[in-house]
Amino acid sequence: MALSDADVQKQIKHMMAFIEQEAKEKAEEIDAKAEEEFNIEKGRLVQTQRLKIMEYYDKKEKQIEQQKKIQMSNLMNQARLKVLRARDDLILLDGLVLQGLYQLLEPQMIVRCKKQMIPMYKIATKKDVDVQIDQESYLLEEIAGEVEIYNGDCKIKMMPEVRGALFGANGNRKFLN
Repeated sequence: MALSDADVQKQIKHMMAFIEQEAKEKAEEIDAKAEEEFNIEKGRLVQTQRLKIMEYYDKKEKQIEQQKKIQMSNLMNQARLKVLRARDDLILLDGLVLQGLYQLLEPQMIVRCKKQMIPMYKIATKKDVDVQIDQESYLLEEIAGEVEIYNGDCKIKMMPEVRGALFGANGNRKFLN
């Protein structure tokens, strides 16, 4: 049974169509597999980079938290030191005023101080004697010792002994007491 030329051509075309169909299917299969591998690799890279970014921002967040803690600690320390300085100033002022009051032993006295120290002196001078704070004239900012105490008529002036310790005795004084 010999095939005619037309049948052979028909069979060849049929075989070619079959081979082309198989080639297209194989190419589509390869493309699908490549696409799948690409998506898997892309997902892996995206996940890796996402983890790196998350780690980076976690690290930054921890650094910021640590900086906040350090800053809060510094602010707390500064506030604590400010309170301690104010307390020491009040104790010193109280001591200076008392020292002057004990040395003058007058029933009425006037305290002259720096303008910004008036509220502290008002707290420190709550005694039985009549102590008034001079509201009209103030000490200069550069004066050490922070206070001068006068008797009621401003004829006797008492300065704290700390001035003598800091600067020595006044050379212009003839008598020390």
